[in-house]
Amino acid sequence: METILSPHSFCRLFKAPSLSSPSLQPKTSSWPNPICCTLKKQSVKQSFTTPTSWFSQVHQGLAALAISLALNFCPILPNESALASEFDVLNDGPPKETYVVDDAGVLNRVTKSDLKRLLSDLESRKGYHINFVTVRKLTSKADAFEYADQVLERWYPTVEEGTNKGIVVLVTSQKEGAVTGGPDFVKAVGDTILDATVSENLPVLATEEKYNEALFSAANRLVAAIDGLPDPGGPQFKDNKRESNFKTREETEEKRGQFTLVVGGLLVIAFVVPMAQYYAYVSKK
Repeated sequence: METILSPHSFCRLFKAPSLSSPSLQPKTSSWPNPICCTLKKQSVKQSFTTPTSWFSQVHQGLAALAISLALNFCPILPNESALASEFDVLNDGPPKETYVVDDAGVLNRVTKSDLKRLLSDLESRKGYHINFVTVRKLTSKADAFEYADQVLERWYPTVEEGTNKGIVVLVTSQKEGAVTGGPDFVKAVGDTILDATVSENLPVLATEEKYNEALFSAANRLVAAIDGLPDPGGPQFKDNKRESNFKTREETEEKRGQFTLVVGGLLVIAFVVPMAQYYAYVSKK
């Protein structure tokens, strides 16, 4: 038998279930956020994060460049630590046993020992005490002479204390030195030896960076003067006259004549040889 279904039955079969019942209603609270919204949020974050990171890197680079330019082109004012070297020499006072204050750090152990032996012997025999001071650079005084006078006045404030004292200063960066002392010391040495020591022993050897030899030779010269011995002398500046690389006028004229002769010969060859070849070629025909 055939069963004929009415249109109303088809409608009932394909009719969507009603959402009126609680079990069939969608539970919006249990579902996560839509995927499309999440992707949009992530893309928005990335679009804002990338420019921010790029801008911060550029900002840091510009800051580093500004600091570098400031350090290179702005003068740095000397602070107390930069000027501590020469002032420490003044404040520490004279050395007790060594006769040497090597603040520049240019003297070796042998030179210090030789100076101590020589100067202690002089003090025991004659009563004159000589101190040697080395510094790298002067910032408070114009030259080594002013600094040497300052050291003498600071270490030996009264005339009685400093009358038989001598100070020899060597400034390594400026390649110069100075010798000063109390009245008795200056009289015992003499102005001639003092000037010769300052103009010969200290600057000549310091220019060649022979600081050990400069101070020891100066000490020998001062001690010999006090003992009344002949002056051992000092080194002299070498005449480093270089030969000129420029040619004289006669040499230039001679070279010019040779050059003209060579160029003229080449021009003759360049014109004559092709013409001779062409003439030989034509005569064969």
